[in-house]
This record gives sequence, structure tokens and C-alpha cells, in this order.
Amino acid sequence: MTLPNLNLAGELPEGIHTATIDEVIAQFGSGTPQQMTVTQRLQRIYQLAKSTDHLERILIFGSYITAKPEPNDIDVVIIFDDDFEMAVCSEEVKNFLNHQQAAEEFGASVFWIRPSLLFLETLDEFIAGWQVKRDGTRRGIIEVRK
Repeated sequence: MTLPNLNLAGELPEGIHTATIDEVIAQFGSGTPQQMTVTQRLQRIYQLAKSTDHLERILIFGSYITAKPEPNDIDVVIIFDDDFEMAVCSEEVKNFLNHQQAAEEFGASVFWIRPSLLFLETLDEFIAGWQVKRDGTRRGIIEVRK
């Protein structure tokens, strides 16, 4: 499945767009040196998340998946299965799952969750909430399949 074209604002149309990591990289991973740098960060995060053997989904949002030629960082939400335990992860995985360390070491804004941690909403509602921007408008986001 290919990702939709960007709208006139340079963003994905509203909705949750499913893609493989290769499809994401094909559409957003080249052009400027900064885009390529941020793409390398995304690939590293994706590989580390997969290395846990508990990855369910990764959501990508923010400037990386827009027409912006100089995205600042990569913004992701990682959804692990309920058997995920950070205590048994490598130090590198623990570092990228620490929001502050991820920003400093990985150039990323990383959020993560296990579905059992959700009490007030379903997982689908949680995912849909990431479409809302700071100004209250909605954007398109990408859900990366394993």
C-alpha cells in the first residue's frame, strides 16, 4: 500500500495511514541531508524496538512526514505488547525509551506504551489522539507495520 500524496499544507491528509518502514523511507527519507539524517535515526529506533521482540506498532508524526525539507527530529510512539518489560532490555533500548535521553542521544521524541497501561481509552482511541496537533487541528499520521 502506498502512502497518499501530501495536501496543500504539505502534510498527509487526516487519518491513520498504514505503511511499512520501507514505504515510509521511500517517501520521506531522501532529499536534503537533514532528511537523510533523520531517516537514519528512524531506522535505528525501528531496529531497536524490533530487537525487543515485543513491538506491535510504531506511529510516526511530526515534521518528518511532511514536505518540510529540514525536519528537526523524528517523533514516534512505540506500542509494545503487554509482555514487554523494560527491566530486561539492553541499555541502548532503555536509553531510547527514556524521553530525555532519546532527544539527546537519538535526536528523537519517543513515547511508548503497553496496551494494558490504558485505562480511560481503547488503543484505537489512543492512536487516533496522536492525529491532533497542538493547535487542535488534525493531521495524518503513519502506523508502521512490523
